[in-house]
This record gives sequence, structure tokens and C-alpha cells, in this order.
Amino acid sequence: MKCSPKICPEQVTSVTRSHPVQLDTRLPGFTAPRFTSVTRMNALTTQHFDDPVAAYNRLAQHYARLADRREAYLRGMERIILSRIPRGTRSLLDVGAGDGARALRIAAETGIGRVVLLEPSAEMAKKSAAQAEVWPIRAENVLAERPEQVGTTTHVAADPGCPVERSSMDYSEHQLPGENRACDPRTAEGGCPHIVMTSERFDVITCLWNVLGHIATEKRQSVLNVMARLLTPQGKFFLDVNHRYNLHSYGIVPTIARWTRDCLFLNERNGDVIARWNVCEATISTYGHVFTHREIMRFADASGLELEERVVVDYEEGRVRRFAFMGNLLYIFRRSSRMDSSSAPQTS
Repeated sequence: MKCSPKICPEQVTSVTRSHPVQLDTRLPGFTAPRFTSVTRMNALTTQHFDDPVAAYNRLAQHYARLADRREAYLRGMERIILSRIPRGTRSLLDVGAGDGARALRIAAETGIGRVVLLEPSAEMAKKSAAQAEVWPIRAENVLAERPEQVGTTTHVAADPGCPVERSSMDYSEHQLPGENRACDPRTAEGGCPHIVMTSERFDVITCLWNVLGHIATEKRQSVLNVMARLLTPQGKFFLDVNHRYNLHSYGIVPTIARWTRDCLFLNERNGDVIARWNVCEATISTYGHVFTHREIMRFADASGLELEERVVVDYEEGRVRRFAFMGNLLYIFRRSSRMDSSSAPQTS
């Protein structure tokens, strides 16, 4: 059967163990595509992927239509970010960049000359613009070195049989994206490095559409630690997450049930969910997580990030709302002063 939006509408749902809720979500993606189970339900093939990259490799061909369904939200989020990027911003890192269109639009609107797309899903990365620079790795596999030689990026291959690639890049003149692409999934024949060690710093880092919720629980803190270190001293980190108590999207009963559970049995896995997409002839699912404000602030404090602003954004209309229970949460962080003072050179 030919897929069309009218015949096979794409849907995204997410369920906890007890309470089904409606949720659109975005994955960062990770390793080689594979699925762990296939079942038949209501004439649809159901594929569950333990690793979100496999799910996103499978979803890549449908990504544009999935984004179209949430255009109001995504464009509303972009407008908020654009209004908060300072003049003179020169570099942007987008974590979980998808097809890169979002980051490239933001860069074009603000005159940012250096854009890096961090996207481990090979199928998604193939859809990015030809001139884009792609780091095809997991967010948790980026390591921030000390900035004594800012602008030097060392790519370390995960395969011991693969030679280490070094890319010593001078960004003083902010070359166009892609001129120093060291490893690109669209051109490399396997063996792409799985770790990047970099001393480069970025004026803006974005991690949007709940990318953080698809990073393993035990690795979220280390990812945010690295994001804080990758910011320039005056840089901004934009983090968009799905709010666990978004009553507007989830409804009263599931939201109250989640809140009650957190009050009585607080656990870091309380927000774990299964994300499902009904895409034409298949249902695709993978792991996800939805957050509380307290959870995000605990991560931020441990990472050396200070909250500059929190914005509540309606998931249906993309409008700014007053109360947290009316939408998802966009955080604008900066490096804390204590982080900068601790990294400053010591003098006697």
C-alpha cells in the first residue's frame, strides 16, 4: 500500500507502565540499526528498538512529515531561541541535529558562520545539507579537553584497527561549514570514529525536541557536564525537554498519577516511557524519558550551569505559556561563575 498522510497518518504516542499518554518526541539516535522484537498488531508490524539510533534510522524517511505535524511547536521554539541569541555569535553546536535544517535556519537568521551538527543516526545525517559539518557520534562520546589549543579537534576511532584521525582546524576566520569535515557518514566507508575529543568552544549549543530524554539515564549527567565545558564563557545552552507534568498534553488523570508517584516513590526512572510512532504500515518504538523541573535543575547545578531563563511552550500551538503545566520546558543556561573561576589559571 502506498503511504500517504491521508491513508496512513503518522502518530506518536508514549506510554508509561500504567498510564497511556500522547506524546511526540525526538531522538538523538545511536549505533547500528537493529530491532529487538517484531510483532503483528491490528495488521501493523510493530518494531521495538532498544537503541534509539536504530529507531531513527528507520524513521528517517518519514522525518520531514513528522516535523510538519509539529511545525507550530518547532517554529515557535526557533523564534524564542532566535530572539535570545546575542549579536556577534559566531559558532553553534546542535546536539541531536536530525537533518540539520533547524540549526542551519538558526545560523542563517543570526549570521552564525560555524555550525556543527552532532547526529549519530547515519540515515538522518545523510539528509543534511551537503555543506554541513556532521559529527556522526553519540552525545555521550564527545569529550571536552582543556582549551589551551582552542580550535583543535581530535577524532579517536573506536576500532583499534582504524587509525586515529586528527584535524587541526584554525577557526579564527570561521570557515564555511564542511571545509574541515574529518569524518562524514555520507562519504566514509564504515569505521567512522565513535569518539571526538575537542578543545573547541561554542557560543551557542542547542539540544532540542527532547533529545536529552533519549540518552541513557546513567549518561545524562556526563553529557551535560561536557556541554557546559564546550560553552564559551558568555555562551548560551538551549535545552528543550518534554515536561512530565504537561497537563495540557497528557490530561488530568495521567498527570496527577505521575505527580503522586513522584511524591511517594521518587526515582530517577519514574519518567521513563516508550515512544511509539505509527508510520504507514509499521509501528516503531524505542526508549524515552520525560522530565521534571527539579530533575533538570539538579543536572544543571552538578554540571556548572546557571539558569538564565525558563520558557514554557505549548506543544500544540508553539505559544509561550505562563504556567509549567501548560507546555514543555525550554531552558536557557550559561556557564556558572564558579565554573569559570575554577578553570582560570592560578597565579602566585
